[in-house]
Amino acid sequence: MSLRHAVCSLILLTAASIVTLSSWAVAPTFAQNGDKPFHALVTDAKDMQTDLKNVVFYWEEKVSETSFIPHELKHLPVKRGTATVNIKFDGVKHIEVTPGADKAPPSLHITLTSGKTGDFPLAIDGSFKGDSDFGQVDLPVQGLKKLEFK
Repeated sequence: MSLRHAVCSLILLTAASIVTLSSWAVAPTFAQNGDKPFHALVTDAKDMQTDLKNVVFYWEEKVSETSFIPHELKHLPVKRGTATVNIKFDGVKHIEVTPGADKAPPSLHITLTSGKTGDFPLAIDGSFKGDSDFGQVDLPVQGLKKLEFK
């Protein structure tokens, strides 16, 4: 095998590896970790309903003045006393949101699929993200009335 042939083979192999790794990087989160995608009907404070597919709870962790780490969760972090409870989406039937008073986090009335209910303040300021028929949607929790999982 000539040197030229070996270099060409190495370049093709490198390019194929980059294409493969790139395709993995853009795969949806639920495909990477085996979680099922969630679907919900969301009603905002203006009574506008949005059918949201691939629902995640999104928040950004500030690292410095100019950088942050994005987080997409399949659970909702809420407070119960001093504890933070992560309520998994697959156990939630619906959520009713009551706005917080003057910079306080909103209060969430959560009904589980088992029928149990509870009232919790949101632990982390964030939003629900997902896909609608018109494109990707970002709905801040403070601007919502209710969320019904399907």
